[in-house]
Amino acid sequence: MAFFKHKFFKPFKNWFTLILLTFIVWMLFFDANSWIIHHELNTDIDALENEKEYYKKEIEKDNKAIKKLSTPDGLEKFAREAYYMKRDNEEIYIIEYEDSLKTKKNE
Repeated sequence: MAFFKHKFFKPFKNWFTLILLTFIVWMLFFDANSWIIHHELNTDIDALENEKEYYKKEIEKDNKAIKKLSTPDGLEKFAREAYYMKRDNEEIYIIEYEDSLKTKKNE
């Protein structure tokens, strides 16, 4: 036991200190409810809360789009822009510029 004669190891001679130190190490790293597992779970909770906020914003945005499409003018505008629909008495001309066309060099 000459190893414990050093000044640094003097507190480790006490059994209570050794038991307390062992308990702390066990609870921090090896237990099923260890600090490491709690840290990982808290990180997952934060990520899920951020994802929840993102989806709430998306729902709000979609609700606004639904309100716009629920009016006849909004529905007509969407049909004209997305599906190029027209009335019976009108003609539609689609003008595409070179830079808006999908080609192999500008994709």
